[in-house]
Amino acid sequence: MALRDQIMNDIKDSMRAKDMAKLNALRMVQSAFKNREIELRPEPMSEDEHIAVLKKLAKQRKESIEQYQAANRQDLADAEAAELKLLEQYLPAQMSKEQVEKIVAEVIAAVGATTVKEMGAVMKEVQARTAGTADNKLVSELIKAKLAK
Repeated sequence: MALRDQIMNDIKDSMRAKDMAKLNALRMVQSAFKNREIELRPEPMSEDEHIAVLKKLAKQRKESIEQYQAANRQDLADAEAAELKLLEQYLPAQMSKEQVEKIVAEVIAAVGATTVKEMGAVMKEVQARTAGTADNKLVSELIKAKLAK
């Protein structure tokens, strides 16, 4: 089942169950899909673009959680965390830190990078190998740590 169809079915189920928190979050996702469709007209959205929109929304939630916690607003951080948890159900499974470390080490050896200045080439290759299943922030931190030694 296509991601968009799955979200539409979950919206209907949330309406029936009167789960307003889930319903509002899914409507927000649906709205983000629609906005992206408008940007891409006349081409239809691909499944990869749907996933990219979800990743963008998840990243926004993570940043909001950090900001709310810094401002001692745990109630708002908890609400964002609940939305993030919901969004992650629709995203492909993320690689573990150990798997990403292994790929980063392989790419650094293959590229022959020795300084942080060569991080761009390493980052590009790691992103190609992970195909969106690794958190880019984690990848960046691991590359910096390995090249700074």
